[in-house]
Amino acid sequence: MIAAPEIPTDFTLLQESETHFSSDTDFEDIEGKNQKQGKGKTCKKGKKGPAEKGKSGNGGGKPGGPNRMNGHHQQNGVENMMLFEVVKMGKSAMQSVVDDWIESYKHDRDIALLDLINFFIQCSGCKGVVTAEMFRHMQNSEIIRKMTEEFDEDSGDYPLTMAGPQWKKFKSSFCEFIGVLVRQCQYSIIYDEYMMDTVISLLTGLSDSQVRAFRHTSTLAAMKLMTALVNVALNLSINMDNTQRQYEAERNKIIGKRANDRLELLLQKRKELQENQDEIENMMNAIFKGVFVHRYRDAIAEIRAICIEEIGIWMKMYSDAFLNDSYLKYVGWTMHDKQGEVRLKCLTALQGLYYNKELNSKLELFTSRFKDRIVSMTLDKEYDVAVQAIKLLTLVLQSSEEVLTAEDCENVYHLVYSAHRPVAVAAGEFLYKKLFSRRDPEDDGILKRRGRQSPNANLVKTLVFFFLESELHEHAAYLVDSMWDCATDLLKDWECMNSLLLEEPLNGEEPLTDRQESALIEIMLCTIRQAAECHPPVGRGTGKRVLTAKEKKTQLDDRTKITELFAVALPQLLAKYSVDAEKVTNLLQLPQYFDLEIYTTGRLEKHLDALLRQIRDIVEKHTDIDVLEACSKTYHALCNEEFTIFNRVDIARSQLIDELADKFNRLLEDFLQEGEEPDEDDAYQVLSTLKRITAFHNAHDLSRWDLFGCNYKLLKTGIENGDMPEQIVIHALQCTHYVILWQLAKVTESSSTKEDLLRLKKQMRVFCQICQHYLTNVNTAVKEQAFTILCDVLMIFSHQIMTGGRDMLEPLVYTPDSSLQSELLSFILDHVFIDQDDDNNSADGQQDDEASKIEALHKRRNLLAAFCKLIVYTVVEMNTAADIFKQYMKYYNDYGDIIKETMSKTRQIDKIQCAKTLILSLQQLFNEMIQENGYNFDRSSPTFSGIKELARRFALTFGLDQLKTREAIAMLHKDGIEFAFKEPNPQGESHPPLNLAFLDILSEFSSKLLRQDKRTVYVYLEKFMTFQMSLRREDVWLPLMSYRNSLLAGGDDDTMSVISGISSRGSTVRNKKTKPATGKRKVPEAEESSSSDSMWLNREQTMHTPVMMQTPQLTSTIMREPKRLRPEESYMGVYPMQPEHHQAPLDYKQQEEAARQQQERAAMNYVKLRTNLQHAIRRGTSLMEDDEEPIVEDVMMSSEGRIEDLNEGMDFDTMDIDLPPSKNRRERTELKPDFFDPASIMDESPFLTLCSWYKITLEITSYSKPAEDSATRLPGNLGQLGGIWKTVMYFFTALLQCEPVLVMGERSLKCRFKCKSIHFVPVGLCASSNESD
Repeated sequence: MIAAPEIPTDFTLLQESETHFSSDTDFEDIEGKNQKQGKGKTCKKGKKGPAEKGKSGNGGGKPGGPNRMNGHHQQNGVENMMLFEVVKMGKSAMQSVVDDWIESYKHDRDIALLDLINFFIQCSGCKGVVTAEMFRHMQNSEIIRKMTEEFDEDSGDYPLTMAGPQWKKFKSSFCEFIGVLVRQCQYSIIYDEYMMDTVISLLTGLSDSQVRAFRHTSTLAAMKLMTALVNVALNLSINMDNTQRQYEAERNKIIGKRANDRLELLLQKRKELQENQDEIENMMNAIFKGVFVHRYRDAIAEIRAICIEEIGIWMKMYSDAFLNDSYLKYVGWTMHDKQGEVRLKCLTALQGLYYNKELNSKLELFTSRFKDRIVSMTLDKEYDVAVQAIKLLTLVLQSSEEVLTAEDCENVYHLVYSAHRPVAVAAGEFLYKKLFSRRDPEDDGILKRRGRQSPNANLVKTLVFFFLESELHEHAAYLVDSMWDCATDLLKDWECMNSLLLEEPLNGEEPLTDRQESALIEIMLCTIRQAAECHPPVGRGTGKRVLTAKEKKTQLDDRTKITELFAVALPQLLAKYSVDAEKVTNLLQLPQYFDLEIYTTGRLEKHLDALLRQIRDIVEKHTDIDVLEACSKTYHALCNEEFTIFNRVDIARSQLIDELADKFNRLLEDFLQEGEEPDEDDAYQVLSTLKRITAFHNAHDLSRWDLFGCNYKLLKTGIENGDMPEQIVIHALQCTHYVILWQLAKVTESSSTKEDLLRLKKQMRVFCQICQHYLTNVNTAVKEQAFTILCDVLMIFSHQIMTGGRDMLEPLVYTPDSSLQSELLSFILDHVFIDQDDDNNSADGQQDDEASKIEALHKRRNLLAAFCKLIVYTVVEMNTAADIFKQYMKYYNDYGDIIKETMSKTRQIDKIQCAKTLILSLQQLFNEMIQENGYNFDRSSPTFSGIKELARRFALTFGLDQLKTREAIAMLHKDGIEFAFKEPNPQGESHPPLNLAFLDILSEFSSKLLRQDKRTVYVYLEKFMTFQMSLRREDVWLPLMSYRNSLLAGGDDDTMSVISGISSRGSTVRNKKTKPATGKRKVPEAEESSSSDSMWLNREQTMHTPVMMQTPQLTSTIMREPKRLRPEESYMGVYPMQPEHHQAPLDYKQQEEAARQQQERAAMNYVKLRTNLQHAIRRGTSLMEDDEEPIVEDVMMSSEGRIEDLNEGMDFDTMDIDLPPSKNRRERTELKPDFFDPASIMDESPFLTLCSWYKITLEITSYSKPAEDSATRLPGNLGQLGGIWKTVMYFFTALLQCEPVLVMGERSLKCRFKCKSIHFVPVGLCASSNESD
């Protein structure tokens, strides 16, 4: 067996002759007095000598001792389960299991150890078993290698990582077994130099294994074994200290009373304990250097975490031996680990050390060395690590305040405002310990004082000072929530806070400044809200949780305390700060958290009247919106019909509204008098009154005051005259909006009459017209208000209003017309999608600071979200979203999330319409680029590249499931192809269509097509192509070539179609290895030829393609069986296609006669190339194939790979046309990409397959000089193939611009073309069957 690495020289290996055991009775020496040799030897099991091999402790060669069978302990004749099964089941009586093993060890230690070894092997998930023979004759390294070979590599799971209920407690049971084993063996067996040596050696070897399961399991076992040994060493140390004290006490006695026998016993006992201590230290040293030193930096984070967790236990348990810099450095180094769980173990280990103040002296050097790292970990990306780092700093602060500098503390202070609550709470505790937990000695005498003289008064001031210095005044709720758990008594001392605000300062006490009073009121409001609602503020926590009975009682007690105190104090506070808008706004929110019943039970009605008077005075004094809305909310909170104070509050509210409404009508009549220009005072009076009414109408139903008429008159006058102040218009629009919403609520909740619905419908329509007029107002604020309200009204009165069984509201449904939709869209384009500088200029330079820019961006985001909501709920047409989607890339940082969510929602509503909208947005961008740069733009320009990138981003939004988006993607390609060929070039067909470059953009979506859909789209593309287009290779035609290549890529094999995108009814292609069928295949009729492909589109009956000429039906002689598709791969109806109608070519009769003669002579059909390829190669009305998949064969083959004739009706050999191997598709990447792009050489056009007595080979090579031999005379014995072969020859001669060289063989003919350069293009040759063609 192998030794532990890095074992010191004094920890030498046991040799065969160094293992001495007199008998098994040594194990019965419970005092550990058995005589041992070779103290301090290494934990390694050497090979046993011949005598030991035959002796197993029971004197014979029997494999087991008493009650043993097959190496397992027997009880009542029934074999017990193995150790692994027991631990796996997690039996609670672990000690009895260990006792049974110890008993078996005393009878036969080899077999017992073999059980223990197999236990560790099985716990690692290995299916192998260590046999007795292996245990006797093989070293540990050999055993481990053997077990590694038998390890099940099919699954990476092993017991420590397996999920499920049976493995849930395996780790804890495994660790418990090791701990109990050492504890039960600590008095004798662990010192026998055999059991522990064998186990430690095995675990050390396993921990160095390349197999993760072995390494993980053995490291955990070794670390737990080390922890158990540390506990044994600690007990030995304690016993040694006690023995030493007893020895000293006995020795210090006078000679007459001294017991020499006892001295000798104590001296002997101390010596034995020292020997045991030395041996335990040797074992620990072997584990530490053999396992820990290597595994604390293991590649697996879980293994590193185990090591750090255990070393923390060792240092805490046995600090005298382990708490020193030699061990602390490992924890310090590992705090820089990349994995959060390892860093977390480091911090928790250190917390256990810093918690014990007695150990602080031993941690001083470590603290000074690693303090900065701990402080930086408070900002760790893992929140759990950050929380523990803050808690560790809190312990460091408690141990010594001088260690942390002011800068270190400030780094923690600001975390009280963190959005992550556990981090904030930990930082709040640190802040409280640092600033609030200390109490001056003189405070002890005033503990019973209350109010301003209470000890909390200074702490409240300190809290206010801290809040103001942090400069985060809008986050008082976060500060309060952070300290709520640790400083509850301080934060709930509302009496003290109230005294600081109302009472005069004591002699010598510095009064609070205005800024400090505002901060104190805000903090006080946050504490009251936290106590009344019992949940964290918005942004912290996942939501409201269910309160326990104790928490509910505390909540009720706090609300009672709040009401009793502030029902009396609030009127006084409002009277003192009535002119301060900020303070009043916060104070007016307090009644929302009152227990209103106390006003009656506590006889506090006079204080309620005082509160109502103060609120009325505040309404009359202030015109600030926040103050008025706070007053409105306070009235709403007090006007609760469940309480007896309702009538009192309702009367006060009605009186206030009556006065405001009368005043508004009186002022408005004077303000709108004809012939008089209103002065500023009149406008101010109207505006202030309108603000008050609008604020109250938000929370209260003011329908009985009939505010619609006066507001409508005001708004209509503003439209006619155009000189209405903007603030009056804004608040009039808002007030009218509230009027309509309250009327809608009334007709919805109660049984309304038809007259009520018609009146509401009329008012709503009129109001929408007014808002539409104000969309063109010169003032931006007015337009924004009109737009926002109009979006809300359209959303509320859309078809959604009838959901939930409210069909009676159908007359109220309002759908905006196209002009209104256009105006809304124009507003978005003009006021949302603008540069920041433009927005600043529009605001008269008032948005120079960063905060104003953020606020302006927030406003624009709200405007965009309001319009996108109309799109998502189909209030406006979905195609209006095209102008939104096209801004996705340009304004990604500002509105990317809103636009992306809109795309997702619209796709859920209608996938096809969403796809059409996306392609429409790209077309709009393309047209804008054309208008700016003309048709001769540079495709490498940033504008065009930006459109391509936008298309790529759009393609990514379709996801990975191509079946779900199949129809949408197909429709997208259809619209894109039509757009690309929509504008023919006025210079003729030899020039590309004006929008052809759009195909380059469209190719970004090709990867989202299914394989069979690519072929169908390709067929649709060919409808728009002329033959001249297929021959073009100039740069202006590259978008077409690129798009075609993207459609041809991704087939079954690296092959291309040998037919054009033309229907080949009844044709099949058979694999080369397939045996030819003996029977002839009957050609089906036209009615039977329609396949799932032909059913792909059936929405339209005709499709006009003016660029293309009608093409005759062409059919290949290459046949194969149609491939059956899965149901989900069938074609869908997207493209409108004509049904198949075969139009006869111009020379139909001649070809029919020729075909009949050819059938009589050769019983087959030949392909004949039309004299005018440009006008006859593509005239078919149907470009769809009948097969589910196009016929695909690789025609770019070497001479070794021939295409066999697969026509089942042919009895003749076929004539193959082979290109040289250098042009094979596999090597085509070396050629020029402009001319030999993948799948572009032959596309899906039929090349040529003929039947003949001769095998004809076509070779095309590049040569620097023209061919000298330009003979074109054909051999006479070609016979009937002369005409067709001559046609092929002439075609390639014209194509390659060089003449052929013919090489005649006995039964072969080679035609060599040598040319300077090869520009290979698609060819429209075809082979005819028994069709008329």
